[in-house]
Amino acid sequence: MNKRILPNIVTLSNLIFGVISLWLTMEGQYKEAAVAILLAMILDGLDGRLARRFEVTSDFGKELDSLSDLVSFGVAPALLTYARVLSSFKYLGLCIAIIFALCGAIRLARFNVLNSDTCFIGVPITFAGSLLALFVLLVHRLSVYVYPGVTLLLSFLMVSNIKIPKY
Repeated sequence: MNKRILPNIVTLSNLIFGVISLWLTMEGQYKEAAVAILLAMILDGLDGRLARRFEVTSDFGKELDSLSDLVSFGVAPALLTYARVLSSFKYLGLCIAIIFALCGAIRLARFNVLNSDTCFIGVPITFAGSLLALFVLLVHRLSVYVYPGVTLLLSFLMVSNIKIPKY
């Protein structure tokens, strides 16, 4: 296999898990949908490492990664959280889910434009989306009233100017 395409295959696998999460959410399989997001998180951590290790980083790979991340960590967690918990808040819950996805898109666009080598500006979408998925797995242990606040807080943190050192 050509080492140039391996990181992109891993990125597309991240996207596949995001789409699977959306499908599982529509099927009412919320725990499985959350697990699919967490699996996408693992793949998202791997693709960049592979690209740097094989010295095959590219603008194409960066854009593909952002598009995949928007699905896997923006849209999929927003829909999952809405379907599992926020739907009980009717239109307000829908608005909160939409805000999360929109803030995730803004976060990714800003990341691509700024491209800081030393820190992230705002909480990464991968963290925010994965945390929402994890919370869905804990839905029986947390009050339903925690979710709107947590979702809005994560939305704000993604587009905030908080500087988070890169590891």
